[in-house]
Amino acid sequence: MTTRILQFGVTGQLARELLGQAKDFDVEITALSRAEADFADPHAVVRRLDDVKADLVVLAAAYTAVDLAESERDLAFKVNAETPGAIARALGPDGPALVQISTDFVFAGDKGALYVESDPTAPLNVYGASKLAGEQAILAACPRALILRTSWVVSSHGKNFVKTMLRAAGEGRALKVVDDQFGRPTAARDLARFILGQAARLAAAPAGDPAFGLHHFANVGEVTWKGFADGIFDIALGGAAPVVAAGSAADWPSPARRPARGTLDTSKLEQTFGVTLRPWREPLAEIVAELQSERSAA
Repeated sequence: MTTRILQFGVTGQLARELLGQAKDFDVEITALSRAEADFADPHAVVRRLDDVKADLVVLAAAYTAVDLAESERDLAFKVNAETPGAIARALGPDGPALVQISTDFVFAGDKGALYVESDPTAPLNVYGASKLAGEQAILAACPRALILRTSWVVSSHGKNFVKTMLRAAGEGRALKVVDDQFGRPTAARDLARFILGQAARLAAAPAGDPAFGLHHFANVGEVTWKGFADGIFDIALGGAAPVVAAGSAADWPSPARRPARGTLDTSKLEQTFGVTLRPWREPLAEIVAELQSERSAA
């Protein structure tokens, strides 16, 4: 039976991939834009839940401006915590299942090892704190909620690290990239296909099913930002790849502190759902090919 999905968000990397990949799954998505459901207005968003018959609600809308959040704390918390919490309360135990996307920024990055779901949280910035508050509000109100913490999301859409690096190389600029922050890149398409592939299970699962609660999702392989940049250029440019100098996070002071090593352990998700996540270079090659095809077509 076709799973009916109500999706909040249409322009972000994940939102676009969910809509683009839906054709490969037995799902029907109704996607609402910011103009139709602005997360800065929790009451207006909750009212939209009555307008669409859904088996699963996916929150692909969020406040993601990490540095700007330091000066827009109230807005970040409203979008990332208050509105998701209001949705969760409206759904409660008997409504559609809920999927929310969270972040590795809920961790301080000082554990010295990969983070599992049960590790203590200690966000270093407003963005991470707002996402953590959203997790807590959802889990307190909706027992049929899956929260997927992810990291370093990239795609051929929107603004992301892959596109920034390729643009900088194309402009012939000297490249220096942070080499003391570690994480796991995540292809928005892989995340979207996971959600779509699990939609029927989530829609049918009762409260208490191990599919619900906190899970980590990221492509396989820990790397620094410099290592990620080197991988991008190796795939895109081969022998013509530019030399990337190693830098420290301290070389680029920013309003928001970032975790030095917020790397996520995805073992729980792989065991619970019986999936094998891909090494990050595999989807990266697909993203680079898409971007190169677009450039050639233009």
